[in-house]
Amino acid sequence: MKGQDQVALRMQGAIQAGDLPGIVVAAGGRDEAGFVEAFGARRLGAPEPMAPDTVVWIASMTKAVTAVAAMRLVEAKRLSLDAPVADMLPELAQVQVLDGFDGAGQPVLRAPKQAITLRHLLTHTSGFSYEMWSPQTIKARKALGLPPMTSGRRAALMLPLLFEPGEAWHYGIGLDWVGRMVEAATGQTLGAHFAETIFAPLGMADTAFRLRDDMRARMASIHARGPDGVLTPIDMIIEQDPEFESGGGGLYSTARDYLTFARMILNGGRHGRERLLSPVTVAMMAQDQIPRMAVQPMISAMPGATNDADFFPGQHCGWGLSFLVNRHPSPQGRAAGGLAWAGLANTYYWIDHGRGTTGIFISQVLPFFDAKAVGLFRDFEATLNGL
Repeated sequence: MKGQDQVALRMQGAIQAGDLPGIVVAAGGRDEAGFVEAFGARRLGAPEPMAPDTVVWIASMTKAVTAVAAMRLVEAKRLSLDAPVADMLPELAQVQVLDGFDGAGQPVLRAPKQAITLRHLLTHTSGFSYEMWSPQTIKARKALGLPPMTSGRRAALMLPLLFEPGEAWHYGIGLDWVGRMVEAATGQTLGAHFAETIFAPLGMADTAFRLRDDMRARMASIHARGPDGVLTPIDMIIEQDPEFESGGGGLYSTARDYLTFARMILNGGRHGRERLLSPVTVAMMAQDQIPRMAVQPMISAMPGATNDADFFPGQHCGWGLSFLVNRHPSPQGRAAGGLAWAGLANTYYWIDHGRGTTGIFISQVLPFFDAKAVGLFRDFEATLNGL
């Protein structure tokens, strides 16, 4: 692809400068398979190099996969975008809205006036949040004695809502509930359903919630960047025997696999002879679903997990059925209406229907929205766009 050589030089330079331990980049087009290139090491101080088939935690890049599974079921009329989710998952009827805290620090809760729908969950307008971007959610979870999301326990999903469903945008655990809906509709675990209906048709052999031995042997370590900028390898693996498989952030994958998935979205739901979604459904997923709202900067409440995150400073962005939507052309040359998102360990992707390109950037560093990683991701896209 045009700009591939310049991308390689930039990434190799970043590795030599010690900006990141290891990087994998991948890009392709509608008809162009593109490339996957790897740089650096899977773990600082160890000899194993990053490779196109290096396995990484893709975290919230799982969300788009969960959304595809859900929208396939919407097409089959087994799920509805606008019916109350509690009709399928009765425990959601117990979820309440957080109206602050009393003098003893206990949550003040009330029943929501509006029922949560699948559309709310996919667009992050349900009122659900993540602790790492909500001090109120941290306080409420601890006061209510709920386990953290990392526990893999179903009780972790019973967080109160920050607002009435449909009234605002706030990034949160909605896609984990979508995963539960997929399981309820199909009678399968989320991982089994993904494997049968998405991964097998796309040939995504290295994408799963549970790590096989051969996947573990190819894993990259996550590295923590300290306040002094120094990177330290940490041993962190998502719960491998959870009560629920996290449709919001539990998948492991490779850049090669995810490029195949992203190209399917780019091609309107088709991959070779396989059609996973109709073009009409993909167009709906790519449409801005929150035109009267805007995606808000995500302000960190857990500095060890995430920095403040703002993908397009100064721009108002929308949200589709699981994707960030840039309403205006981006500084990196992405056409208006482009799709994108990311994973907590600094993995990123874009899908640009206007230019007919998609790109994947993989690293394994915490906290999220690492300045070095974000800068390289933006350079990667801009370079391929000739900027």
